[in-house]
Amino acid sequence: MKHIYLNLKRFDVPPEMGGVNRIAPVESWGRYIVESIQKELAGYDREETEFAVFFPEAHILSAAAARIPHSPVKIGCQSVYRADTAQGGNFGAFTSNRCASAMAACGCERVIIGHCEERNDKAGILAEAGVTDTDAVNRLLNQEIKCALDRGMQVLYCIGEKSEEQENWQEVLGKQLSIGLSGVDTSRVVIAYEPVWSIGPGKVPADKEYITKIARFVKQETKGMDVVYGGGLKSDNAAMLSSIEEIDGGLIALTRFQGEIGFYPEEYLEIVALYLKNTASK
Repeated sequence: MKHIYLNLKRFDVPPEMGGVNRIAPVESWGRYIVESIQKELAGYDREETEFAVFFPEAHILSAAAARIPHSPVKIGCQSVYRADTAQGGNFGAFTSNRCASAMAACGCERVIIGHCEERNDKAGILAEAGVTDTDAVNRLLNQEIKCALDRGMQVLYCIGEKSEEQENWQEVLGKQLSIGLSGVDTSRVVIAYEPVWSIGPGKVPADKEYITKIARFVKQETKGMDVVYGGGLKSDNAAMLSSIEEIDGGLIALTRFQGEIGFYPEEYLEIVALYLKNTASK
């Protein structure tokens, strides 16, 4: 199966507040996204391709409510807390944290965990506390994954190496996989590979040879788990990514990187069509 994921981060913020949302009012943004893509996505065989959108928390309810019957769009959240509510136990003492039970109750079926931005945040907090154990982030993410799975969600687990970690990429990625997936039912997890060292303005994108090398390593380490490219599925790399046998899909974020930068549903649909067309023609 192919997996097309969409991570909308904070693309709901209007330009006058430093954001890139030019497509809909903030109060109706989640609904607008779903309504703009679900009918066209329904034309694809859902036995062959799954579509999930990871929303900022404020937009999950309106996005979930906008789904038509048998919608191909799966609603997801952007990580969950490492602890959860329990009958007869903690009923919600998680101020400022999104527990998996709350996200499931809102209609989330998917969750993205371990995105490089989340990893950086956790590493920064640990550093302030004087923690130098580099495996600590992976242990925290492992707890998040287990909470999400216990609530019936499917997980997109992100791994990736920074520029200073490239020489030891096998060790870095190996630990992210072994620790992050320890004791986990991997049948409900997809891996997203983010070449952190190549993401951002002015950086050289990872090429086909490098991505293939990493995807083969991940499949070997995980006994064949599905791997998607998390460094950004775009119109200009869709054909290349679809030609890599070991890559099972991609993660889309921004669709326009020049001019009026932002996410535009019609451009998202074009990227999807381009990737799946090339995949089908292999």
